[in-house]
Amino acid sequence: MSRYRKAPMDLSALKTVSLMGRGGKVTVDHFARPYEKGRGLAGLLDSLPRLLAAENFRAVVEALRRARKNGRGILWGFGGHVIKCGLAPVLLDLMRRGYATSFSMNGSGAIHDLEIALAGYTSEDVGAALPDGSFGSAEETGREFNVALIAARRDGIGAGEALGRHAEKLADPRFVASSLLVEAYRASTPVTVHIAVGTDTPHTHPATDAAALGEATHYDFRLFCSLVEELDQGGVYLNVGSAVVMPEVFLKAVSTVRNLGRPLKEFTTVNFDFLQHYRPKVNVVERPHASAGGKGYSLTGHHELMIPLLAAALIERES
Repeated sequence: MSRYRKAPMDLSALKTVSLMGRGGKVTVDHFARPYEKGRGLAGLLDSLPRLLAAENFRAVVEALRRARKNGRGILWGFGGHVIKCGLAPVLLDLMRRGYATSFSMNGSGAIHDLEIALAGYTSEDVGAALPDGSFGSAEETGREFNVALIAARRDGIGAGEALGRHAEKLADPRFVASSLLVEAYRASTPVTVHIAVGTDTPHTHPATDAAALGEATHYDFRLFCSLVEELDQGGVYLNVGSAVVMPEVFLKAVSTVRNLGRPLKEFTTVNFDFLQHYRPKVNVVERPHASAGGKGYSLTGHHELMIPLLAAALIERES
């Protein structure tokens, strides 16, 4: 006999309902189909379950197709890891196909891309360089990054445009096609760079001009606000791999556009990352749509897999 004061509840009088009348949110119509050899990527996408992330992925593909068809803005915001993953050629191809009307990145994205243009490689071994303080001290990177921003201030342009212009002059011809800064500049596709002071290695270079840095990146914030305005009624904003800077910049831009009385409703936002973080979730996926319609999606996976997959899905559905 149990020594506990309470006895287990008697469930014999519990009421039941018929499974046949109850229904369910998942039916066999939603199930995946086995992939058939030779059906290609389009067949693979069609074989995925009509549920959860697979259905969200399809929805993002269709939102991008509609935005391109209707001439609405398709804005890509990302962090440095996207460039380090080697995705610039994929993004540039999407740009040429009409699936990217602008690019926005944090400072690290621009730095990695500049190094690609100059040397064909990037991403130093931090662990090896940190003990003697040589981490982040590459002369060419720091010097040319700051030269570009000083020229931006002089010429009244933003950091992204200035870095693209400067990188085009300096780029090694062998690597120029892999530089998003250069190729977007050549295509006159807006690039904005959003710099947080102290986060990037060129800020420690002797050539740093803090006033030029601040003016160039603030110009780009104002330009980004103009780009965000183009999301109204069917545009798409994609945040890829930026957990803090770009989600915060995006939210401020959304508020700025609305504060100025400009319409900004019924658009789509997407957060791609291999971990879902707080700021992208609330600042990109949720808050911008409160009382404004539209839809936000979170898709989890490695950039080097998810973005080429997205691009391939868009290309397969081109008419």
